Amino acid sequence: MTTQTKITQENITTKIAQTILVEGNNRFIQNFKSQRNLKEQVTQTSEGQYPFAVILSCIDSRVPPELVFDQGIGDIFSVRVAGNIVNEDVLGSMEYACKVAGSKLLVVLGHTKCGAVTAACKNVELGNITTLLKKIKPAVTLVKSKKGELNDKAIEEVSITNVKISMDRIREESPILAKMESNGEINIVGAIYNVSTGAVNFL
Repeated sequence: MTTQTKITQENITTKIAQTILVEGNNRFIQNFKSQRNLKEQVTQTSEGQYPFAVILSCIDSRVPPELVFDQGIGDIFSVRVAGNIVNEDVLGSMEYACKVAGSKLLVVLGHTKCGAVTAACKNVELGNITTLLKKIKPAVTLVKSKKGELNDKAIEEVSITNVKISMDRIREESPILAKMESNGEINIVGAIYNVSTGAVNFL
């Protein structure tokens, strides 16, 4: 696999960017890894980087974006925070990735059996974790109003709802990214990773 350059990045559309991730995840599921010379990629990217996508995902150790999508050094920006929530620092990182560095696709990646989502559903309070979980609460409230009881199935629905709310917040709180999307320069999409199968389902 070749390393991303300014030329390859410019020629990637939002649709192609998502296709690259889908194909990468298919390879991951089949346990087929693209042949890459990582040391060579380190050298090739030492003077600059041209990632085609930025992925906001959870810190969960089972969901490493580069592996899940079979990508190499210099291919994607990875923004990770428990519960794939949005705050000013996350927004700033994604604005840099898209507006400054030229990424074409912004993915909010949630996952099944998410500890942060489960903790929010169970009203866990602990230090700074409490503040973080508050950002997941709108998804909890929305699903609870529909389902009543938050069983395992409902908690998985909270994960999906949380991804959608994060996408809404990106559009509402980042005029830069919202304008880029409306101009067709980037696409903002949501996805869920299944920790049992390794499959990513784009919403």
